Amino acid sequence: MIKNVVFDMGNVLLRYDPELTLNAFCGSEAEKELIRRELFQGPEWVRGDLGLIKEADKFGLVKERVPKEHWEALKNCCEKWHFDMRPVEGALSFCEYLKRRGYRLFVLSNASDLFYQYFPRAVPVEYFEGIVVSADLHLIKPNREIYEYLLKKYGLKAEECLFLDDMRENVEGARALGIQAHRFQNDYDRVKEAFQL
Repeated sequence: MIKNVVFDMGNVLLRYDPELTLNAFCGSEAEKELIRRELFQGPEWVRGDLGLIKEADKFGLVKERVPKEHWEALKNCCEKWHFDMRPVEGALSFCEYLKRRGYRLFVLSNASDLFYQYFPRAVPVEYFEGIVVSADLHLIKPNREIYEYLLKKYGLKAEECLFLDDMRENVEGARALGIQAHRFQNDYDRVKEAFQL
């Protein structure tokens, strides 16, 4: 029986789309491709989620691989990539629905230290009894230990949890521990039906 619902953050609770940032701050397709590759797909992004570097460090590290004429666009993307992060359609009403029905809600997110700035601006943190951010633990999903940490910290039984994430490997990581999990694709109504919430 499900008693707890655990949410990923990006594209489950908040919309995360690097293309919005690239379109806003880059002047050409070539510049977009360069910054997409070096920033959003570069090693610093994962190192930030692991808490090995701070968000403020990214520009100084990434610019070493980017020609100087693109530094302004890169700096804007580094500093403002979260400017349009807003709740996924239906996310807040789904959280409210679950709270009314007595479920306990949690967040388990791969995110940098900046999470604590943009997340509370978009989602009421009082919805959640616990929030686990990868940068704080130096662990990222789908590493088994981050799911174990969540369960132990909040005294949760794996079989009583439903985990929602948009990444297949993270869903599979949760299932490997006996957590019920669903790959989320903008389908809150389907989640309600499939798990009889």
